[in-house]
Amino acid sequence: MALWVAQGLISLTLIWAGYTKLFQPIEETAKMLPWALDNPGLLKFTGIVDLLGGIGIVLPAALKIQPKLTVFAAYGTIALMIAASVFHISRGEASLIGMNIFFLVLAWFIAWGRTKKAPILAK
Repeated sequence: MALWVAQGLISLTLIWAGYTKLFQPIEETAKMLPWALDNPGLLKFTGIVDLLGGIGIVLPAALKIQPKLTVFAAYGTIALMIAASVFHISRGEASLIGMNIFFLVLAWFIAWGRTKKAPILAK
């Protein structure tokens, strides 16, 4: 149950972020993400990555079709959160990485829990 809650939280957050980055006017997005106007290509790229990650962290496990892809999506989320943290630190925004660290830990929990090491959590 805890895995599903973690997966749902990451999924909803990533899908919301992806939708915002891809479909909201860039001027509106720039109010939340000041770097958006300077890096519109990066904004779209991260929007696609967010959207795919949000789908991949839940769908394979939920449909029981290639559930190992959920583990790979969790590893991808870990990499994304590390990259986001480095990006924020490089911009002098180290105070903003708390959410990145939180989602990194959740993604690690999902990767660990969806492997055979912790099958009791996966139910």
